[in-house]
Amino acid sequence: MPLNRRKFLKKSAVTGAGAAVAGAVAAPSAQAAPAAQAAQAAQGGKPAKRYSFTVMGTTDLHGNIFNWDYFKNAEYYDAKGNAKGLARIATLVEQVRAEKGRRNTLLLDAGDTIQGTPLTYYYAKVDPITAEGGPVHPMAQAMNAIGYDAVALGNHEFNYGIETLRTFEEQCDFPLLGANAVDAKTLRPAFPPYFMKTFRVPGLPPVKVAVLGLTNPGIAIWDKAYVQGRLAFPGLEEQAAKWVPKLRSMGADVVVVSAHSGSSGTSSYGDQLPYVENAAADVARQVPGIDAILVGHAHVEIEELLVTNERTGRTVVLSEPLCYAERLTLFDFELVFRKGRWEVESVKASLRNSNTVEDHPYIAKLLDDEHAKVVAYVNQVVGTATETLTTADARYKDAPIIDLITKVQEDVVKAALAGTEHASLPVLAQASPFSRTSEIPAGEVTIRDLSSLYVYDNTLVAKLMTGAQLRAYLEYSAEYFTQTAADAPVDVAKLTNAGGRPDYNYDYVSGLSYDIDIAQPAGSRIRNLTYGGAPLDDAQRFVFAVNNYRANGGGAFPHVASAPELWSESTEIRTRIAEWVTAKGVLDPKDFASATWRLTRNGTPVFPAP
Repeated sequence: MPLNRRKFLKKSAVTGAGAAVAGAVAAPSAQAAPAAQAAQAAQGGKPAKRYSFTVMGTTDLHGNIFNWDYFKNAEYYDAKGNAKGLARIATLVEQVRAEKGRRNTLLLDAGDTIQGTPLTYYYAKVDPITAEGGPVHPMAQAMNAIGYDAVALGNHEFNYGIETLRTFEEQCDFPLLGANAVDAKTLRPAFPPYFMKTFRVPGLPPVKVAVLGLTNPGIAIWDKAYVQGRLAFPGLEEQAAKWVPKLRSMGADVVVVSAHSGSSGTSSYGDQLPYVENAAADVARQVPGIDAILVGHAHVEIEELLVTNERTGRTVVLSEPLCYAERLTLFDFELVFRKGRWEVESVKASLRNSNTVEDHPYIAKLLDDEHAKVVAYVNQVVGTATETLTTADARYKDAPIIDLITKVQEDVVKAALAGTEHASLPVLAQASPFSRTSEIPAGEVTIRDLSSLYVYDNTLVAKLMTGAQLRAYLEYSAEYFTQTAADAPVDVAKLTNAGGRPDYNYDYVSGLSYDIDIAQPAGSRIRNLTYGGAPLDDAQRFVFAVNNYRANGGGAFPHVASAPELWSESTEIRTRIAEWVTAKGVLDPKDFASATWRLTRNGTPVFPAP
C-alpha cells in the first residue's frame, strides 16, 4: 500500500493552525511564575519574551500498531484497562498538535520498534522487507504517516540482522539515532548520532533543539551473532559526554536525549560488559547540558523523574511512557529570551493514555491489509492436541507445555550435531515460562497458539558444558524463588520473582532430575540432582541447547556465555516448535512431557503429586 503521509500531516497541521501562534507566545505555567517575574525584573520591568514548545515521546512500541492481541485473536485487554497501538497514538498526537500548534511540537521514540508481535515477525521472516520487491515495513508506514521526527535505536532493532535494520532505516522518513552504535573498526558512528530541529519564533531568533540518540550496550551480548566484529556499543554516559558539548557548540538552545536505557542503574548481563544497561539517570547526573531524557527499554511507566546534575546543579527531567504505545509522554518546555539567547525556564513531563481515544481512521485504513494478512497467517492450523496445555502454574510446577519447548530444542540440536565429534554427548535443554496465560487448547492447534507459548524471536545455540557448570546454573536459576520456611503458608503470588527477577530469567533444564528446596537460602537449594538415575558427575560433558539470549549472557546465568559454542542457527525457536508440531500432526504429552523437577521444603514436596 503506498504511503500517503502528506494527507495525514496536512490534516494535523490544519487542525493545529489556530493554536500555532498562541503556542509561540504562551504564558508561562504556574510553576514557572517566580522565574518569569525574575526574568521580567531583570529586563527593567519589560515583559519577558518567551516561547513554548512540546516534545512528544513513545518507546518500546514492539510492533504494536493496533489494539489487537494476535495470540488471542481478539482485541487487546488487560486488567488495568489499557489500550495499545500506534493507531491510538496517532489520535493523541493529532490532539496535541491541535492544542499546541504543529509547528511547536516534536515527536520522538526511544527504540524497540521492529520486533515483538507476529506482525513484525511476518515482515521480517515470512514476507521480508529485505526481499527483492519486498513490502514497506508496517511500522515505517505508520510512523512516517504520523510524522515522527527521530527514533532512537533499541536493542531489538538488531534481532533480525543488520540487513533488515538497514532496509527499515531506508524506508523511514526520519533518522534512526544511535550515538553509541559505532563501527567496530573505525569507532565512527554507524548511525546518525543526533537530529536538530529549528523552531521559528516570529520577531525573535529561532530555537534550536538537538535530539541525541543513545542505545543499549547490551546489544553486543544479546545480538552478538549479528554485530560482533561489525558494530560496537560504548557506554551511554561516555558518548553523551562526548556529544552534548558538541551539540551546544553547534548552537543548540535545548538538548533532549532519547535513550533506549532504563533509569534504575542496573544491568542484566553481569560483568560481561563494563557498561550499565539502564543508565538514563546516570547520564542525567553525570553529563551537563541535558534538559530532558525520553527513557526506554525498561517497560515501566515513569511520568516524571527529576534528576539533579552533579556538576551544574540543574534539574534534568526524565519520563518513560508505558510500552506498546499505551502511553504518550509530553515534555512541555518554557523558554525565555534573555541577554541575546534562549534559556530553558522550565520543563514539565506528563503522560497521555491511549485508552482515552480510538484508533486514528487514517492509520487504521493504511495498515488494514497488512493486519489482515498476519491474522490469517497466525490462524493456520498445524496440528491437533490430545489435551489442553497451559502455562498457568508453570512457574512453580513442572508443566508439560514447557517440556514441549525443551523437547523441540533437544531434537533440533541432536539432528544438527549428527555425524560430528559431539554427536555421542547427551543433549540437555533450557526453557523459561515466558507467559503466564499461554494455552494450547485440545483440538486444532494453530501457529497463533504455539506463538503465544514462545513470545520472543530467540534462536537456538548449542553449548558445551560440564555437570558442575550445570549444577551452578540450576542454583542460580533457583534464586527466582522466595525463601519459604517449611511451616509457613505458601502463597503462589509471592513464591516467585524474588529480588525482582522476571519470569524469563527462570529456567527449566531438561534431562536432569532435581529438587529445589525453597526452605534453604539461595545458593544451596538444588538437591537430589541426578542424570540417568545416578548422581550427576561434575566432570561429565553435556551439550546444552539454549536460546541465543541466554547463550550470549542474557540474565547473567553462570558459565553459559563463556562455554564453547558447538552450533547455532538463525531460525527462531518459535518456528522450530511449529515445524515439530506440524511434522507430528498430533500433539500428545506422552511424546515430550517429563516430570523431572519439583519444589520441596526440607525434602517434602510443596505441591504433592495428584
